[in-house]
Amino acid sequence: MSKVCQITGKRTRVGNNVSHANNKTKRKFYPNLQKKKFFLESEGVWVELKVSTKAMRTINKKGLDATLVQAARKGTLSL
Repeated sequence: MSKVCQITGKRTRVGNNVSHANNKTKRKFYPNLQKKKFFLESEGVWVELKVSTKAMRTINKKGLDATLVQAARKGTLSL
């Protein structure tokens, strides 16, 4: 499975390691993804999502239903 957040759409970014001598080598910045089970109250089922920690904070703040609707509207939701 790819390293993409199902809610926010965060994915792996590419950048450089820069040494003291200013040598640059390619590296990857991975998002902080976690597999987490959430209870979807409207359906009465548990849903397992691969989400970033920022998305977890958003779900805690807005609720799972509202966050899923917003992610579907944005086009980042992949179930």
